[in-house]
Amino acid sequence: MPHVRSMLKIVILIILAGLAIVGITSYFYKPTYSVTLNGEFLGYTQDKSNLQERINEAIQKGNGGTVAFVQIDNMPTYKLCLLKKNIKTNDDEIYNEVIKQGTTYYRYYAVLEDDEEKYYIANFDEAESVIEQLKEKESTNSDKISIVETYNTTEPEYTDAETCVNELYKKKVVVNTYSSGTVVAAKSMNTSNNVVPLGISLIRPVTGVITSRYGPRSSNNHKGIDIGAGYGTSIYAAAAGTVTVSSYGYNGGYGNYIIISHGNGVETLYGHCSSLCVTAGTKVSQGQLIAKVGSTGRSSGNHLHLEIRVNGVTQNPQNYVY
Repeated sequence: MPHVRSMLKIVILIILAGLAIVGITSYFYKPTYSVTLNGEFLGYTQDKSNLQERINEAIQKGNGGTVAFVQIDNMPTYKLCLLKKNIKTNDDEIYNEVIKQGTTYYRYYAVLEDDEEKYYIANFDEAESVIEQLKEKESTNSDKISIVETYNTTEPEYTDAETCVNELYKKKVVVNTYSSGTVVAAKSMNTSNNVVPLGISLIRPVTGVITSRYGPRSSNNHKGIDIGAGYGTSIYAAAAGTVTVSSYGYNGGYGNYIIISHGNGVETLYGHCSSLCVTAGTKVSQGQLIAKVGSTGRSSGNHLHLEIRVNGVTQNPQNYVY
């Protein structure tokens, strides 16, 4: 019996000593995990499950925004240890370092026109609103605008939806039409050899062969020159100015025609067009597309009838162009 009591006392002392050691240890230390990546020490975390869950979330879903996912080849390793309570853990720093070691893939939306990437938008709803707004505005290119979800390791420069709409919008061209009674006729012709200065330089509105010259003809007086060209050939403004007439119809024989005022009483007229590309009131620059060659009105073939007028009097275009 004395022997048993002695053993019992020893056991109790050992238990009490163990509890004292645990108590002292827990007072000064806390159970923690040291974290390393590829053999490099990153820091300490008390909750390795929560930290690893954050890393797994980034791998699978990114950040819920422009980061689609992160490709990480090597995972961090955790080792249980005791850390003095005055030493702080650094979960955020560890997380950021692990993510930095991986490859980040960004998800964004490319706005395309005719399959050509024009702008980049961060989220789908905003990208979709670009197409909706262009349709509401009846932009002529709305059916050519598309969106493609794109993934890349580099993040592009983003453009807001409002800017995209403003830059992509193309106004529908509505051509003014007039009856033949509104045709703007010249007052008279300059049949002398005097060349009236225009004060501006002209370019050839179309490339072709002159098929009829300015001046008297057997049937009438030809108030301009005719330049033969294929159907649909582009016609360009001979000089900058303002479109005063853009008219479809027979128009006294001119057919579909345009008149541009260049100031100081100088005008140019483009007749027999197949289609008109600008409306009355439009300001055009020299060389701007204004119409297409045709054979409308009193015409026997595809050509451009070009007139130059000064204060309502026609001048011989060959004194200035061709």
